[in-house]
Amino acid sequence: MPRLESFMSGMVMMGFIIAGLFFFRFWSRTHDRLFAIFGVAFWLMALNEVFVDVSGTPSNEVVLAYVLRIIAYLLLIAGIVAKNLEERKSVKNL
Repeated sequence: MPRLESFMSGMVMMGFIIAGLFFFRFWSRTHDRLFAIFGVAFWLMALNEVFVDVSGTPSNEVVLAYVLRIIAYLLLIAGIVAKNLEERKSVKNL
């Protein structure tokens, strides 16, 4: 992988890690499950970047890259849906 692509992949990975740390910090303050799920999802996306960069092959040829992305995106969707269902349930109880 050329140096510029490797550098950019590292920057994207760092962004995912920092975003995950922010969500874990919010989770430690509020203990809201949504923040923990988002933190894990962003760390999975960071792991995806590491795996693609270390393997040296383009990301569209690495099957594990797709699996990690799908798991991360499904976690994001599941967290949002669970939060919305939780809020609907609390509104009905009022």
